[in-house]
Amino acid sequence: MTDDAQLHEDDWSKAGFSTRAIHAGQDPDPTTGAVVPPIYATSTYKQDGVGGLRGGFEYSRSANPTRTALESALAAAEGGAAGFAFASGLAAEDTLLRSTLRPGDHVVVPNDAYGGTYRLIARVFGPWGIDHTAVDLSDPDAVLAAIEPGRTKVVWVETPTNPLLGIADIAVLSAHARSVGALLVVDNTFATPYLQQPLALGADVVVHSTTKYVGGHSDVVGGALVVGDGAMLPVGLDGPLIDAVRFHQNASGAVAGPFDAWLTLRGLKTLAVRMDRHCANAAAIAEFLSTHDAVTSVIYPGLASHPGHAVAAKQMTGFGGMISFRTGSEASALAVCAATRVFTLAESLGGVESLIEHPHKMTHGSVAGTALEVPDDLVRLSVGIEDVQDLIADLAGALTTGRPS
Repeated sequence: MTDDAQLHEDDWSKAGFSTRAIHAGQDPDPTTGAVVPPIYATSTYKQDGVGGLRGGFEYSRSANPTRTALESALAAAEGGAAGFAFASGLAAEDTLLRSTLRPGDHVVVPNDAYGGTYRLIARVFGPWGIDHTAVDLSDPDAVLAAIEPGRTKVVWVETPTNPLLGIADIAVLSAHARSVGALLVVDNTFATPYLQQPLALGADVVVHSTTKYVGGHSDVVGGALVVGDGAMLPVGLDGPLIDAVRFHQNASGAVAGPFDAWLTLRGLKTLAVRMDRHCANAAAIAEFLSTHDAVTSVIYPGLASHPGHAVAAKQMTGFGGMISFRTGSEASALAVCAATRVFTLAESLGGVESLIEHPHKMTHGSVAGTALEVPDDLVRLSVGIEDVQDLIADLAGALTTGRPS
């Protein structure tokens, strides 16, 4: 059992994951004893004389007590030095990129990156003078070859990737990035801090769409950055990464509102127990799909047949709740997506309910015609926490409907 002396109100770093997620940054309210942080629906704060701030609060774009509680909890969950909460995952990404890049710089990105990330880097930052190279992150030698020393400032990692569930070796890529003074950024949205701890493996900063598993109930949009202890800006820029992110978060202002922060904090408390169920259900469904004759291939890191299975087993404590599979044709994939009842046809992922989608026409439509285009027969599942027998029966019926006549 953890020593009680290690669990005082200011330091939960020695506690287990679930304890940190429930308690870090969330001490009972000193006035009322409320065990849940209040929603501070206020824009400004009374000062005790000019510059006399109470707890450092002056204006809620700069800081809000509810958001501060979430940021502290996220930092504790990821084992980082500081957390930052945003209005969306892309707002978090935008702030990080503005903090670390200047015109003429270069970014290495996954060759099957989330479409929104690719759109931001290629179509928003591209005209600003930022170049990028898309590469298979499962091949460390290819990543090393793509790095341009002195110009590459960020190596952007998703592991697992979205939607092809590729696996990257975080520790190896961290060494490659560090050798040229670049930052290793890991989008940990699919794995969550419960299943994977990128900062402990050498990453400099972790990105989340907290809309997904951290929030977990499809009722809030948000994003987060967690910066590792001692992380510095990339070569060519001076200073701690934390200071740059904090400046840009305030200067750009795309922060999480207090109610959104409160909802996300509520979701984080139950992340561990939900992920256990997501993983168990996904493992059973992946096994079912792998034996179905209407499925041409199943992509799930938990299967021994996955090329990244060994790396995933090394750096993750579970294989997650995301599955992709192929049906052999676009028509059959669309038919399967249209035929489910328990799986809801919808974008996004990571909620308690199961979702199904067609990435080629939905979430990844923005990369159509590029090197990141996904197969048109690909179906992506976000496996929820329903009874797994109902989920398998639903897919079995849909696959029968989608089978070519």
